[in-house]
Amino acid sequence: MPSMLDAVVVGAGPNGLTAAVELARRGFTVALFEARDTVGGGARTEELTLPGFRHDPCAAAHPLGINSPAFRALPLERYGLEWLQPELPMAHPFPDGSAAVLSRSLAETAASFGPRDAGAYRRLVQPFLPRWDTLARDFMSLPLTALPRDPVTLARFGLAGLPPSTWLMRRFRDEKAKALLAGLVAHVMAPLSGFATSAIGLVFALAAHARGWPVARGGSQAISDALAAHLRDLGGQIHTDYEVKRLDDLPPARAYVFDTSPTALARIAGLGDLYGRYRYGPGVFKIDYALDGPVPWTAPEARVAGTVQIGASSQEIGTALRAASREGRAPDAPFLITVQPGVADPTRAPEGKQVFWAYGHVPNGWTGDLTDAIERQLERFAPGFRDRVLARATAGPPELAARNANYVGGDIATGAVTGLQAVLRPRLSLFPYATPHPAVYICSSATPPGPGVHGMSGHNAAKAVWRRLRQT
Repeated sequence: MPSMLDAVVVGAGPNGLTAAVELARRGFTVALFEARDTVGGGARTEELTLPGFRHDPCAAAHPLGINSPAFRALPLERYGLEWLQPELPMAHPFPDGSAAVLSRSLAETAASFGPRDAGAYRRLVQPFLPRWDTLARDFMSLPLTALPRDPVTLARFGLAGLPPSTWLMRRFRDEKAKALLAGLVAHVMAPLSGFATSAIGLVFALAAHARGWPVARGGSQAISDALAAHLRDLGGQIHTDYEVKRLDDLPPARAYVFDTSPTALARIAGLGDLYGRYRYGPGVFKIDYALDGPVPWTAPEARVAGTVQIGASSQEIGTALRAASREGRAPDAPFLITVQPGVADPTRAPEGKQVFWAYGHVPNGWTGDLTDAIERQLERFAPGFRDRVLARATAGPPELAARNANYVGGDIATGAVTGLQAVLRPRLSLFPYATPHPAVYICSSATPPGPGVHGMSGHNAAKAVWRRLRQT
């Protein structure tokens, strides 16, 4: 190892790996340190239940990954990453056996909402689709890391996206469109009435129409392994099983980049109460299942969808989110996000079997057991589900936080996506990746553009770092 590195990155999640790759690509010497025995963070794959059943402990479907400007600029396919598309990106079934869908086809999606709302959906989404790649880059590169390439479209998107999603839903008359959009917003665990929540729903919908919601062949670990292999080829070093408790634990470097929670960064770098006002959001309770066959959904559309949202109405979804985020209790009828990777990737389980995961929102740090409530919800839409269960692995907020230190209190978004913190995180600053320490930066999901396996927080932070390194 050189006597003085250009950059040290702490944390080998998708953002830390991307930051390290971006710096190494530009000729800087980089070393990456990870507390766990493998790289991955929120993009891992493990046998959690039975031999031969390969589960993704956190992220499993990747609408933001395949659409990420950072990932798309890297040769990750050369290192084994292969995106697999289910027949439908997402389905939202209802108790009567019908479903709304998020399809690659705008027309098919609109038609699933019914005749009264099909036109409203097309008018909402269509203007942005031809400019999606530029919009995604502008949206995910904010704030001041790059000048917008298409400021007019970005401004139009802001007008549609900054209001609460409850305003967006007023464009629709029937429940199918409202429930599906409410479910999209709930992917970041934000209350439906929150600032900029319309943008969240729109981004997920546009991502589906542009490139789908794929899974990675073999599991989400393939994304992390591809980034790690590329980093090594660029000369970067990776050290696992290396827990960092203070800056002195790391080798000398011109810059230190942290893919950690703001709380951990402040502790390690001696920054005191710098992030004292940063708020963490609800936790999740997650179950990974080994199933003796596919989920017996009543709605045919759900049987071919990679992701299935479970919430009988926008009101039920809103009630569940309020219970977890504002009322401090687990919801009686939790909103569920579920993924069935085997619909697109049969390598995840032995022949004829399936892996399946589901999670519901619970208060931050909650220590109860949501298994029964989750399975009651699943039985409403897939009668006989429990009969298919061979094994389950459950993880509530304490287990998730122990597995990944960034998930403070079980918050898989590494910070509440509410209020100004939805867009200005981890503190009110035009330069969110920098800290008062001139050599210390943060690149985790606690920074813009926020949660998801897309690497853009790492990309944006790396840009801030290399600009400084070239000045010194």
